[in-house]
Amino acid sequence: MKHTLIIIVALASLCFNSMAQDRYININSDNVSLIYHVGDNGRLYQAYLGPRLSHKSDYANLTGDIEAYLTHGMEDYFEPALHIEHSDGNSSTELKYVSHSVASAADGASRTTISLADDQYPTTVELIFDVYAHQDVIVEHAEITNGEKRPVKLHSYASSLLSINRSHYFLTEFSGDWANEVNMSESELNFGKKVLDTKLGSRASMFMPSFFQLSLDAPATETSGNVLVGTLAWTGNYRFTFEIDQHHRLRVISGINPYFSTYELKSAEKFVTPDFIFTYSTGGRGKASRNLHSWARNYRLKNGTGNRMTLLNNWEATYFDFNEEKLVGLMDDAVRLGVDMFLLDDGWFGNKYPRSSDHQGLGDWQETESKLPHKVGYLCEQAAKKGIKFGIWIEPEMVNPKSELYERHKDWVIHLPNRKVYYFRNQMVLDLSNPAVQDHVFGVVDRLMTAYPQIAFFKWDCNSPITNIFSPYLKDKQTHLYVDYVRGLYKVLERIRAKYPDLPMMLCSGGGGRIDYEALKYFTEFWPSDNTDPVERLYIQYGFSSVYPAKAQCAHVTTWNKNASIKFRVDVASMGKLGFDIKCSDLKEDEIKFCREAIGNYNRLKPVILDGDMYRLVSPYEGNHASTMMVDDAKDHAVLFAFDINPRYSEHLLPVKLQGLDPNRNYRITEINRMGDWPLGCDGKTYSGEFLMTVGLHLFSTSRLKSHVLELTVQ
Repeated sequence: MKHTLIIIVALASLCFNSMAQDRYININSDNVSLIYHVGDNGRLYQAYLGPRLSHKSDYANLTGDIEAYLTHGMEDYFEPALHIEHSDGNSSTELKYVSHSVASAADGASRTTISLADDQYPTTVELIFDVYAHQDVIVEHAEITNGEKRPVKLHSYASSLLSINRSHYFLTEFSGDWANEVNMSESELNFGKKVLDTKLGSRASMFMPSFFQLSLDAPATETSGNVLVGTLAWTGNYRFTFEIDQHHRLRVISGINPYFSTYELKSAEKFVTPDFIFTYSTGGRGKASRNLHSWARNYRLKNGTGNRMTLLNNWEATYFDFNEEKLVGLMDDAVRLGVDMFLLDDGWFGNKYPRSSDHQGLGDWQETESKLPHKVGYLCEQAAKKGIKFGIWIEPEMVNPKSELYERHKDWVIHLPNRKVYYFRNQMVLDLSNPAVQDHVFGVVDRLMTAYPQIAFFKWDCNSPITNIFSPYLKDKQTHLYVDYVRGLYKVLERIRAKYPDLPMMLCSGGGGRIDYEALKYFTEFWPSDNTDPVERLYIQYGFSSVYPAKAQCAHVTTWNKNASIKFRVDVASMGKLGFDIKCSDLKEDEIKFCREAIGNYNRLKPVILDGDMYRLVSPYEGNHASTMMVDDAKDHAVLFAFDINPRYSEHLLPVKLQGLDPNRNYRITEINRMGDWPLGCDGKTYSGEFLMTVGLHLFSTSRLKSHVLELTVQ
């Protein structure tokens, strides 16, 4: 096999040396080109990434010369994408071009596969690019195959290496903590490395979600500038490495974090890396976000083109203190508000150790008899009688030490055998590398759905990172744990999707601790933060919208920040997938009436809010106000949100220029979600799209915590 590969590589190199015009591999979307070329030495180099180049005759003038998938141990001095330790102990790899092909992917994307091989070892790598032309989105991954007779060790195995040669590079990262997610900060990159990564395992995004924005030449704005936005579709440890060399060229390496993750690959075994998803925009940050939003709704998000249910959650109304009577009373609140579903949160399970706090019961998924004597079936029946759906909270990957599950199966828990146990939120993580644990986690959903097929929704939580890092199941393969845990999770989610394909689920992790586009194949939405203060949510939802569409972001109306009116809270939450976490008894009658009317408006406008193009008009980071609008594909319907956060006295207020409209059509403005205040001066008037985008509307005031929602309709 080794000699066969050597011959293939040699013949391929000779062929390409004699046919210069065929040395270039162009991967094009509607507006973007990613071009590779084969060097005289037979190795693959990235020639270009940027606005689309339409003339192949120009390719020979491209000067990019950074290897496409840089390997360890050769002549390059910078961070490699691939580091293999061969079975004879040699840690070098030299990849040469073998072939490439273009075909259609399963979802209709254009797939380019570039095959590379080492001429000294039977190691092969395929770089695979799925191009979604209209959205200018490219999804890249690598497939590494061990052709040796004995195992090899993968020390690093990136999904992508992109090289860029520009005058300046400005990186925007999104960092924070629980209830303080996705704080945006931008800094210029200079010589050396900047690394964004996580080592948290299961709750990998708690401090930093797995995406970035990279502005080229100068800081991009919402409407101008060259910007690359990238994200890794992996529900575990990731690493982005940004490295500038001595010639001021930038390499961006994206993939699984190799930290404590050396992976042994058996003979003939293939390692498939996660998807690195990126878009390149010449129209600023806003265009890049809209590219990803459209791609996600059409190709990645579960039921991305379908409906979303509004809901009432009981958590902040009851916490752990509830019984059947309380819950049925809250269902009546759901009916009064006019939402689609009632969601039962944490605290419904455990009998030997009833779940009365987060100290016990987790893992014992039987209804607490003292709280729910008639079980979940009774709650499903009561919800159905009231004309609403029923959903339920689970956290199936976790366990409390004070639980029957832990007493029976300590060997299922990730823990060190010879050290004191460290608990995060009084719980530990089950070992999903273990097939028996996978069966258990699948069974949590399957048993509930089998017993109570009326359950219409699951809120799937994950509150702990992986601590006490040792797998009783993996034994001498401990460095496989971080990878095999995530793969085990995917096996469970695949089984759930196969058996219950239409079951909506929320991806929750104590807020924004677990969000990525591989998990969102299985979840219809995610919970951005436990912080539901509407002012904070303006920042949080703004940050996540860089990559994720409004349709995927759960936004709930709660009692956080009582200085904000119910109108302000509802208007903020109406920019995402709307839900409530309140008691009607805490609201006045006019507030309940407002909520019901606002929910009616939201349901009517879902096709615009959840499926339209998002334009971030005014960032909360820019000052004391914020504004966002959504426009449908036909540009004949739009919804505009405007918020006064903390304006200055006698502040100079300018009109806000709208975006995304047809300049040659007229739009009637109607202010909706009103609650007693005077409407804006534009209410009831008609303007051309040109006027709205060139001159704009006066949307802001000097009043604190004031909000407006405008509906724009073509006349």
